[in-house]
Amino acid sequence: VQLQASGGGLVQAGGSLRLSCAASGRAFSRYVMGWFRQAPGKEREFVASISRGNSTTYYADGVKGRFTISRDNAKNTMYLQMITLKPEDTAVYYCAADTNRFYPHSEALNYSYWGPGTLVTVSS
Repeated sequence: VQLQASGGGLVQAGGSLRLSCAASGRAFSRYVMGWFRQAPGKEREFVASISRGNSTTYYADGVKGRFTISRDNAKNTMYLQMITLKPEDTAVYYCAADTNRFYPHSEALNYSYWGPGTLVTVSS
């Protein structure tokens, strides 16, 4: 499985961005997918996750109500719509795939595949 995140950039506080994660292969619909981020000098943290069938989502408390995770299995693509961005959202954002589980979750060690990140910078 190869993953490629895109859509990062520089945005002012209060602005919006939509990240995309394109996956290779035909089994995308069988993966639980997740977004994680890592800010400079900080550990990687969970952002959001989505079940295989796009029916169940799970968010970190700090992004609830501002971020929306979704997926289009026909396009092998996952999205992260981010609104009301804050400077503390500045980080490299990574998408990841869990090929074993059925439910969305925040356990980074259980995501088997990771893509290179995309940088999101929110200016104050």
